[in-house]
Amino acid sequence: MKMKSLYLVILLLVIVPKTKAQQVLTLEEAVKIALENNFDIRIASNNQKMDEANATAGNAGMLPKLTANIADNNSIQNSSQTRQDGTKTELNNAKNNSLTYGVSLDWTVFDGFKMFAKKSQLEELKKLGDAKTKLTIITKISDVNTTYFDLVQQQQQLAALDSSIVISNQRLTVAQNRFSIGKASKLEVLNAQVDLNTDQTALLKQKELLGNTKILLNQLLARDVKTDFKVAEVIVVDKGLLLPTLTDLATKQNPELEAQIINKKVAELQLKQVKANRYPTVKVNTGYNFSESQSSLGFTSSSYSRGLNYGFSASLNLFDGFAQKRTEKIAQLELENSKIAIEQQTATLNGQLESSYQTYLTNLELVQLEEKNEGIAKQNLDITLEKFRIGTITPIEFRTAQLNYITAKVRYTNAQFQAKLSEISLKELAGNLSF
Repeated sequence: MKMKSLYLVILLLVIVPKTKAQQVLTLEEAVKIALENNFDIRIASNNQKMDEANATAGNAGMLPKLTANIADNNSIQNSSQTRQDGTKTELNNAKNNSLTYGVSLDWTVFDGFKMFAKKSQLEELKKLGDAKTKLTIITKISDVNTTYFDLVQQQQQLAALDSSIVISNQRLTVAQNRFSIGKASKLEVLNAQVDLNTDQTALLKQKELLGNTKILLNQLLARDVKTDFKVAEVIVVDKGLLLPTLTDLATKQNPELEAQIINKKVAELQLKQVKANRYPTVKVNTGYNFSESQSSLGFTSSSYSRGLNYGFSASLNLFDGFAQKRTEKIAQLELENSKIAIEQQTATLNGQLESSYQTYLTNLELVQLEEKNEGIAKQNLDITLEKFRIGTITPIEFRTAQLNYITAKVRYTNAQFQAKLSEISLKELAGNLSF
């Protein structure tokens, strides 16, 4: 009992001071920070806003164009005029000027419904932008989840190595005590010291790996890479995922499949716009203009007018060297390609779901197995500690039990991490990864 009490005291002294100074970062907080700060998400958000700005009736050509015009022309000339009766008039530095200003309106009132197809296409492109933004967000949130739980795993492994050093320190102390009373050789003390140094080396490497992964997570969160923090202590795996449910969700909300479906609609609307060129285009125009002119020489010295003008124009493509037929054929092939892309993406998605789900089930079984192995290794270590304390086993047997426990601990944490990765991958494919 004294040995176990000493073990707990030393373990608390090693671990507690390191955790008090660190802020605990929850997964929800990490995701929130990433949504606000991540560079790729911010760029995707701006691209989405540009798509929204483009999806207007004016950009589709449905609204009239109103233009204000003004023209002011002036001249100074030496003029000479000879009339039919022989009368001749001359004037040097004759000034002439004309001023015209007004407003005009042009409006395409019919273009074979091309403008309506264009407006619908812009709306679909806006939805495509939404899907791309969603894909970027899900991808980055997946990266945050993966890196976060990698840190949890490494933090657990660091704790296991910390406990290993505590045990190795105990072993060294026991060996030194036995050597001092003549019950052990110097070789036993040296072996204990070497094993302790080995454990300390592993601990330093684990701390380095943990620190580098923290830097990576800080980069994903787009914050100061020197920000220190601590993550959760356990990995909780969702064990209730079902393949039919995931497949149904993926069909409805996987962003990559959604993008392909939207691309098909865009291609359909593009074909409509191309076919619209077979119909006539009708435009109406109107305007109100003011005109003034002055002349130093001539029959009229000044004139002034104002008034309304209006009219319409119509045009129809009769022959363009079969360009219309070629354009329609290309648009039809693009539509066929978009349909093929949907089939390809669906097949790829189903294959990824099937494969990832099998991996998920295997990892769940491995978690159970490694949990049992850790329990067995812990029992073995406890028995070995008691036997080592009373001197009934060799240091090599003690070290073997110690390493077996650390290995089992690491394998258990790694199994949990791999199972969590499988869960994240399935939810990402289903488009159901929580934001």
